[in-house]
Amino acid sequence: MIRLLILPAIATVAVAGLIATAPPSALAMTNSTFYGITVHVSTQNIKVQDPRTKQVLSFMLVPKFDQVFSADGKTTYQMSHVRAGQYVGIIYDQKALGVRHADKIYIMNSADQRIGTQ
Repeated sequence: MIRLLILPAIATVAVAGLIATAPPSALAMTNSTFYGITVHVSTQNIKVQDPRTKQVLSFMLVPKFDQVFSADGKTTYQMSHVRAGQYVGIIYDQKALGVRHADKIYIMNSADQRIGTQ
């Protein structure tokens, strides 16, 4: 019985040791950016389609997500300001269990605009 309790603990320590000894480049993941037209918005996710390639990506949203900005990053918006049919730029990563989630959402004026431009 005790062996059944100790084995998971040993496995957890071994995995933690492997993660701690991994090179920093393997642990550091860069953020990616995806531009497109909003297809679906809810409190838990946002789905965006790139009009050129027709690729559709879905992004998870954390509770109380409040990282919505204008294209130049100077104006902040409530999440309720994001509507289906708007052109957006999303900065995202997949660090949390490999799930794609939005870090920041930028509301764009047109498909030619990029994040940080005026």
